[in-house]
Amino acid sequence: MNVSGVLLLELLAPVRGPRNLHRMKGMTQPQTAQRFGDLEPSKWPGERLGLPDQGPGSVARLGRRVLAILIDWASATLAALLVPVDDSYRSLVVLAIFAALQVIFIPTLGGSIGHRLLGLRVVPLIGGWVGLWRPVVRTLLLVLVIPLLVWDSDQRGFHDKIAGTVLIRA
Repeated sequence: MNVSGVLLLELLAPVRGPRNLHRMKGMTQPQTAQRFGDLEPSKWPGERLGLPDQGPGSVARLGRRVLAILIDWASATLAALLVPVDDSYRSLVVLAIFAALQVIFIPTLGGSIGHRLLGLRVVPLIGGWVGLWRPVVRTLLLVLVIPLLVWDSDQRGFHDKIAGTVLIRA
């Protein structure tokens, strides 16, 4: 199966967490809901993913996310000022630098400059290294802005859902 097929299956699959979610403290059995409306409401963001309510490893909350993206955008804007281009193309240069910073720093540092300054990390749901394709897919969707505005109950943006990642507190 190709990458687009895997991404489509991830998008269409029911919400699920790690395979051993039922073995975690307080969970008696895995959730087997087939439709979104069948799911019980989460007690906190990341509960279905097997993440803690707060502290290290918990889902990053909105305030840190917004501040991190503002830091990333400001750093891209400052870097774009060093590029000699006509001002009519300046916004495209900022966007390209922003995307490049995301793609470079997520696999190497575990998050963008803003993420790391605020104690956040981008991790894949399956564990291990985030790899190369996840940051590319995540960033392409992030620059479209709309996926950033669509969230699930675990406070994961559409760009994170498609890439199979979650932004957590480090």
